[in-house]
Amino acid sequence: MHTNLLTTNASAVNYERASIAVSPLRQQIAQELHNRPSPQVHVPTSITHMAVRLTEQEREQEYQQIYSFCQRYNVNPPTREASCYYQDFGSFELRWERHLEFSSYSFIRKGLGQSLFDGYATEYVPQEWFDNIVGELVSAVNLVVNQAELSEQELCHAFENHQVLGSNVADNRANVYTSFKLHSDGFGRIIIQSKLLNSYQAGRLIQRMLEIETYQMMALLSLPIARSLSPKVAKMESDLVAINQQMADSDKTNDGEMLDKLSELAGKTEQLIADISYRFSATNAYYELVCSRLRQLKETDIAGTERINEFVTRRLSPGIRTCQALSVRLEDLTRRIARASSLLRTRVDLTIEQQNQQLLSAINKRGEVQLRLQQMVEGVSVAAMAYYLMGLLDYVLNAVNVSGFSVNKVMVKGFAVPIILLSTWLLVRFAIGYINKGKD
Repeated sequence: MHTNLLTTNASAVNYERASIAVSPLRQQIAQELHNRPSPQVHVPTSITHMAVRLTEQEREQEYQQIYSFCQRYNVNPPTREASCYYQDFGSFELRWERHLEFSSYSFIRKGLGQSLFDGYATEYVPQEWFDNIVGELVSAVNLVVNQAELSEQELCHAFENHQVLGSNVADNRANVYTSFKLHSDGFGRIIIQSKLLNSYQAGRLIQRMLEIETYQMMALLSLPIARSLSPKVAKMESDLVAINQQMADSDKTNDGEMLDKLSELAGKTEQLIADISYRFSATNAYYELVCSRLRQLKETDIAGTERINEFVTRRLSPGIRTCQALSVRLEDLTRRIARASSLLRTRVDLTIEQQNQQLLSAINKRGEVQLRLQQMVEGVSVAAMAYYLMGLLDYVLNAVNVSGFSVNKVMVKGFAVPIILLSTWLLVRFAIGYINKGKD
């Protein structure tokens, strides 16, 4: 019989005689599948849920607050690396979950007050602890689970006369009511009327409703940004149109100026994309989570009320599309700037090439002129040197006649002229060739 030894902190898996190295992430990945389980809730129950947005610098302060809270109640605190923490504090249960951008606190208390939202699940939590919570509150909702069927008048009173949304969910095991409004206490409100829910099913339904409430708020964080940036993007688009029109009408004398404008516009666009890229990507991710949780509700109609899915889709989708449209506009603006820059650079390159051709042509013409001047100078030089040599020859012939030898000076000079001219020309050509060779 084979034995298989595997411990949680082992660096290798031993199987017979083989030793297999274990990835340091194996335990973390395996544990991730079991993180953030849904609560098991008994009816009736009241829950207060809050989502708080945090910076990385506030994470340590958040942990210290939870640690001191646990010490106050003499319970074991979470580890620093924990991404979730669930603990029964006696009169209430705390469920703390750390997400990438925010942390959520869910306080669960068995039973209800005299009315549905009369007593909060946080009634036994010290007020000073709430006053010291770090971060920015994004979502806050009170949720109750009961079995009693509520009349239309009771629903209107519970939701302070706001429009009530309702759906039959979980294969007709429960009804869910909400308004997605902030009420007089600053909290949203959700009512779950349990028909056939067991504790696990109730916990799953609660988790889905709280996630829908939280994720849709996180998804809409980009909407104010999109609205504020839309005029700026429109101005950048109009600037690009003006530059393109200027390119079409230009006489190529200010191409450099237009290229500078395009470079500046491209820099602004890329900076804007970098600033909003993470936030808008997160919005799309949260929106997908909201849609997923809505599908999991398996809603059917309740007479006289609008379904939750219909309301969220109708109200949330336009905001998400506004953000997506701004992203598309920026990406399109980037491509258009790139095309305009490419066309303008091509035109600048062609202009430079034409200027270079004209410069080369002028240089060639100057070279031809210099060559002709050089040839003329060579001719003058040969003539001058020949004339000088003929003068020297005349002196020589005079000296010969004086010495007693009779020489026909005219004949000698006549025959010497072509010889001297040829020799002088060859000497000049040799000298020029030698000089040019030295330059090469």
